[in-house]
Amino acid sequence: MLGSSARITAVDTYDVRFPTSRSLDGSDAMNPDPDYSAAYLVLRTDAGDGLEGHGFTFTIGRGNDVQVAAIQALRHHVVGRSVSDLCADPGSLSRDLIGDSQLRWLGPEKGVMHMAVGAVVNAVWDLAAKRAGLPLWRFLAEAEPQWLVSQVDFRYLSDALTPAEALELLTDARAGRAARTAALLERGYPAYTTSPGWLGYSDEKLTRLAKEALAEGFTQIKLKVGADLADDVRRCRAARAAIGPDVRLAIDANQRWDVAEAIAWTNALAEFDPYWIEEPTSPDDVLGHAAIRAGVAPVKVATGEHVQNRIVFKQLLQAGAIDILQLDSARVGGVNENLAILLLAAKFRVPVCPHAGGVGLCELVQHLSMFDYIALSGTTEDRVVEYVENLHDHFLAPTVIRDGHYTAPLTPGFSAQMHQASIDTYTYPDGTFWAEDLATNPTGDIA
Repeated sequence: MLGSSARITAVDTYDVRFPTSRSLDGSDAMNPDPDYSAAYLVLRTDAGDGLEGHGFTFTIGRGNDVQVAAIQALRHHVVGRSVSDLCADPGSLSRDLIGDSQLRWLGPEKGVMHMAVGAVVNAVWDLAAKRAGLPLWRFLAEAEPQWLVSQVDFRYLSDALTPAEALELLTDARAGRAARTAALLERGYPAYTTSPGWLGYSDEKLTRLAKEALAEGFTQIKLKVGADLADDVRRCRAARAAIGPDVRLAIDANQRWDVAEAIAWTNALAEFDPYWIEEPTSPDDVLGHAAIRAGVAPVKVATGEHVQNRIVFKQLLQAGAIDILQLDSARVGGVNENLAILLLAAKFRVPVCPHAGGVGLCELVQHLSMFDYIALSGTTEDRVVEYVENLHDHFLAPTVIRDGHYTAPLTPGFSAQMHQASIDTYTYPDGTFWAEDLATNPTGDIA
């Protein structure tokens, strides 16, 4: 059935979980025992070309089944749609999913339901890029500005960014695209690493991994903070001693603090010259972030990992509340909404340094930053993508880091596809790993 008559025939879902809590990988002040997980889906078609759309959203263990159920609730919007129409206009599906009058009541545009929308929308972009024979970053970067603008929902944004302004930003950035593409393919995109900085790691492990990060070409590392000030002082001192005075050291509180506490705690760590304080308070507290920014300068304020939609990002930018915008590939409503967020950041001239790590988040978000560099911001100055060294081997096109840079993916798609063997092994609770594990741990406690 190859051709324009091809349809989406199924949305298959999987509850994929990895037992990362057992090694404390990913541990921080708010999430001491995460089991990195993916609510994963595959769009099947009858196109006859063997291409599928793969997408997911990230959770940290319990509740991943709830996220999968939310994705399943969107099936009726997807099955039966024309493959060619969908890939020509992913925004049409995005609008339908977000606009579902009954499911919208569960948000709107926030939380589990909105993350499910993002997973489905990202799977469509994966399929569209595969059908075009291009990695997603290049698929987006080579698209016409008018078409990119048509993919953005400007509702609730027009007081800060209009379609005409977005078109001007994208059109102005067309100059120099070829040279930037060549530079990206040669050098890659700058990365920083959180791998040394998990809160559950010993000082010895932190020091060893920090030194290894420098040897691997990273020029910025990040430490988790916020559980105990004396511990944070000791760990920051160890990290600064390991990396020296010239390497950037970022710190991340994962929303642990109230506003006054965030200011006092960050200032108590100022002697170690932190480059930014990340998620110092609730991601919904726009004015709190603004107060913290004023209270901790010159330390920069970064947030975005848990910001629920483009509207909150708009307000953070309007209020001058952040120095660094940290979008996430799987928190908001997928590529379409992240295009809006990147355009907002460009309008307000705020650097984008995405959140990554997790399961597959590095694989996905690299594409968004590379598109931003080539087709929008035109620069990598003060811009880095987070990198965490785990779980990449479960993906068909895993992230590749060379000399502290993300190597530009060449495989068509969004780099979202997992190996079937990994899905079969780590699907909860019936995958081979979990079936064996639960047989010896009948309480069902995956940690």
